[in-house]
Amino acid sequence: MKSEKMSWPELSYEHAKATYETVHLWTQIVGKIKLECMPWINHSWHTTLLVSTTGLTTGTLSSSQKHFQIDFNFLKHQLEISTSKGEYEQISFKDLSVASCYHQLFHILKKFKLDIKINTTPNELVNPLQLDKDEEHCTYDKGHTSKLHQALLNVNSVFNKFRAEFIGKSSPSHFFWGSFDLAVTRFSGRTAPKHPGGVSNLPDWVAQEACSHEVSSSGFWPGNEMVPFAAFYNYSYAEPDGFRNVIVKPKTAYYKAEMGEFLLPYSEVQQAKDPEAMLLEFLHSTYNAAVDLAKWDREALEK
Repeated sequence: MKSEKMSWPELSYEHAKATYETVHLWTQIVGKIKLECMPWINHSWHTTLLVSTTGLTTGTLSSSQKHFQIDFNFLKHQLEISTSKGEYEQISFKDLSVASCYHQLFHILKKFKLDIKINTTPNELVNPLQLDKDEEHCTYDKGHTSKLHQALLNVNSVFNKFRAEFIGKSSPSHFFWGSFDLAVTRFSGRTAPKHPGGVSNLPDWVAQEACSHEVSSSGFWPGNEMVPFAAFYNYSYAEPDGFRNVIVKPKTAYYKAEMGEFLLPYSEVQQAKDPEAMLLEFLHSTYNAAVDLAKWDREALEK
């Protein structure tokens, strides 16, 4: 029996914006908890969330007394907190403000005897409200998150295949809650010039450590004010001369100078006859452009 290909859902930043903004801030709360519980891993990899069959997960976290995990379940539309002692609680996403999410979650953590404190200022956002006081963001549409989750599952699968081709240092395919994007990053092994920093509500040293070595980084995000549509991206740091002028594939991909990144609209992939093949073409094309211009040691880094 012939198996059917995975469907790639249609995404609309315009219609889903309010939901995305709320979920983004919820992920910041959970991500900051993970930040407090995990030992530092280079380039902030210890803080990221991972795509799961039900949504996004912290994976296993540790405290002095027990292990625990926090999951965004976009199938049941709830936040789930479980521990190695068998404790379990959930928080419904219905009519859930950011502040209410914060207070309910920390009440549960205290109930489970998990003593954790976080910085309540959202990262990488301009003039944000404090997470424990934000009653403005409270929009949640099940349809929008269900579609986003399916898209993340599909993209994560392709990113993992792309990562598997590389034997040099590479990040996992992981979700950054600061910028609300799924990313996979390859490293040349050579140090890079010091990053200038300047990211809103992010210490300069964090950006500088994240870009301490040459990278070719690809990712996906569901849209933002600068790019008001779901898109795939690729950037190189430090960007080699001539990179922005390279013609990459597919032909609908282009370089956005204001961001210093190549973009490919998600809609192009979603509507393609073979979405996975088109996305891999973009990942390979932009990576090839960067590493050939920067003269990476491809023989040592690739299968």
